[in-house]
Formats: sequence, structure tokens, C-alpha cells
Amino acid sequence: MLDYIDSHAHYDAEQFDPDREELLNRLHKSGVRNIVNMGCNLERSRLSVEYAEKYPFMYAAVGIHPEDVEGTPEDYLHTLKKWAVLPKTVAIGEIGLDYHYDGYDPDLQKRIFTEQLDLAEELSMPVVIHSRDAAEDTMSVLRGRGKINGVMHCFSGSAETARQVLALGMNISFTGVLTFKNARKAIEALEVVPLDRLMLETDCPYMAPEPNRGKRCDSGMIVHIIDKIAEVKGVSPELVAKQTTENTLRLFWKMGG
Repeated sequence: MLDYIDSHAHYDAEQFDPDREELLNRLHKSGVRNIVNMGCNLERSRLSVEYAEKYPFMYAAVGIHPEDVEGTPEDYLHTLKKWAVLPKTVAIGEIGLDYHYDGYDPDLQKRIFTEQLDLAEELSMPVVIHSRDAAEDTMSVLRGRGKINGVMHCFSGSAETARQVLALGMNISFTGVLTFKNARKAIEALEVVPLDRLMLETDCPYMAPEPNRGKRCDSGMIVHIIDKIAEVKGVSPELVAKQTTENTLRLFWKMGG
């Protein structure tokens, strides 16, 4: 049985309301070593902290997602900081830029993104970065800060952008998109990412890999992502699980192995 970490999940999502506790306990018994639940706004960050307190194998990230920046209260950083210093909070996230939907405010997104990067730097915490249809602006913000201690999650950029992310010292994680038939761009990006800079994630309940595409995703489905990475890299699934676990431990818990 493979042992691995889901570095990015959303178990606070309503899709898990019917069976959340039963599912999480079953997943942990079936090889999911740890799960990091992401914050997307203040309420969901609070839930991430709550789940981390409730389940020994779960940890929290707290932050404001770029799609949730509208209406963010002026004192949000004070609230995030209060949760960020708790023992089971391991990152500021997910944060970043998202220009996918009409009506976004790039200036507000960049301000909230930058402020949260500053908070992470102040607290010496890693960041979990979301970037969708905003690669140029995301990289511009990050390049201005030098080396970044963090991970670019659900990577959707080109191989060249992947090289730029790696040059900043960051890790990269891919979702079940890797297993899709039209995943050529993601595969090309994966090919340039060395094993010691890769992390595993589901982004569940979204992005379920084949053969579960379209269904509710959960951490148990990472095995399909592991198999695809192993195929592309020409290594065993066991090595992928072991190395990505070490990478995730090193980033979030400052240790390897």
C-alpha cells in the first residue's frame, strides 16, 4: 500500500457534507498519511483550522483565494495571523491571482496577494500559490521578491513557466488533470520538473483523475496521479510516493523522510 500526502484539499466543501468524517477516517486508514486543507476566505480558513484540530492527520493552510478578495475586511491579516501561528497551521494559502472569469479586479487581487506574501515572510511560513490565466502577473509579483518558499499548486502553465517557478526555488504540484487525454501541456511541464521538486495534490472535491473524471474527487484518488507521474518519469510509483512525501515534509514541516 502506497503511503503519501495530499498537499492540497478542500474538505470544507459542501460536496463532503454527507459523509465527511467517515470518508476522512477511511482515507487515513488506507494510506493517506496527511492532508493539508486549504483556506480560501476567512470562513473556510476557520474551517481548515477546525478540521486540523479535530483530525490528527489533517493540517491547515489559511488565506484568501483571488476569487474571494471582494469584501475582504480591512483587518483580515490580523485574523489570518491569529490562525497562522497555531501549531497545526503549516502554510499561507491558497493565495495568488485568477483572471479566468469576467469581472475580476486585478489591482485588488495583486494587493491582497502581496499582503499575504508579506505575512508569510513575516512568519517564515511557506505559501501555496494559485495562478489561473494570470501567469505573467503572478510571475512578475513573485520575481520581485527573490526566492520563494512555497508551491505552485494545480500547475496549468507551460514548461517554460515551470522552469521559471523552479528558478524561484518553488515546488510544483499537479492535479488529476495529468491523467486527462488532452493533458499534453501539463505532461510537457511535468517533464521539466525534477522529482525532488514535485508534490502531490487532489484539489478535491475538484479535478478527479481518470478513471474518475467528473466524479467527486478525494485523497484516495492520488494513486492515479502517482501512476501517471511514474509513467512519465520512468520510475516506480513507490519512488514517486516516497520522494513527494519527503518534498512535502520539507516544505510544510521543515523536515524530510
